[in-house]
Amino acid sequence: MLSIKNLSATINDIEVLKGISLEIGAGEVHAIMGPNGSGKSTLGKVLAGHPAYQVTSGEVLFEGKNLFEMEADERARAGVFMGFQHPIEVPGVSNAQFLRLAYNKQAEANGKEEMDPLEFDDFIREKIKLVGMRDEFLDRSLNVGFSGGEKKRNEILQMAVLEPKLAILDELDSGLDVDALRIVGEAVTALKSPDKAILLITHYQRLLDHIPASHIHILQGGRIVKYGGPELALEVESRGYDWIKEEVEAGAN
Repeated sequence: MLSIKNLSATINDIEVLKGISLEIGAGEVHAIMGPNGSGKSTLGKVLAGHPAYQVTSGEVLFEGKNLFEMEADERARAGVFMGFQHPIEVPGVSNAQFLRLAYNKQAEANGKEEMDPLEFDDFIREKIKLVGMRDEFLDRSLNVGFSGGEKKRNEILQMAVLEPKLAILDELDSGLDVDALRIVGEAVTALKSPDKAILLITHYQRLLDHIPASHIHILQGGRIVKYGGPELALEVESRGYDWIKEEVEAGAN
């Protein structure tokens, strides 16, 4: 589904990604882990099409198509979803309005019927149960006055509405208490399917307790320096990241 080959990218002329290669197949859950400043969030933003980042080399194919020939909105309509670490607030636009517009734009792009407000109201009130949010959040301005945890639940509500082929979830667990993390984890797991893929960006094993990943990639200094199965995330949980850095430096010498 997603093929990343030798991807390098900069922001403000500073190189952040330094030759990332990664393959993600349909039905798979991959986790990108690493210390602060390693490039994890940058990778997600580059894939989503954030305009502040400049791709300097490499290629990314999404379902065989060159991702970098598509604008950010085209990527979204094609099925690439980004759940942000810090979702923005949009005063004056209700959550329900935003979600219906996003749904209908994607439906239009995929040749499906759009929903009128009444149809969407029934649809969204079923979806919101999945993330344990109250219906009143649909009438409020998008993310305005939401707690950190409520914003993250709202990101997964968007994911439930759009049912993306590839979901990139950037530090989904930040701002969530134990109960909210469990609810969100269960919601993401319920949205998994054999024809969809998930890329989790996280520091911690605790997210993977709720959304198990079969492939773990450790990012340091803009490079994937180690990869493995779920046992690698458990080792990072118990030992931290310094031992991996020492391994890499020893190998370089």
